[in-house]
Amino acid sequence: MTSAQVRAARGLLNWTVRNLADKAGIHRNTVTNIETERYNGDVETLKAIRKALERAGVQFITEKGVGVGVKLKQ
Repeated sequence: MTSAQVRAARGLLNWTVRNLADKAGIHRNTVTNIETERYNGDVETLKAIRKALERAGVQFITEKGVGVGVKLKQ
């Protein structure tokens, strides 16, 4: 999961940084720092973010030769 995927996923859900932080159980500054690549995030923090986004319907895409992205599950 990249910082760009986190930003894009939040955008698809129309969530604020605070929304994501609350859903993931982390501080909003942590979300901001991950999204701006000031902090890579530890394993548990990244798991919490990904889990919160996936519970909300985000699907992470990683395809060789195509790149990475996100979409909402149908």
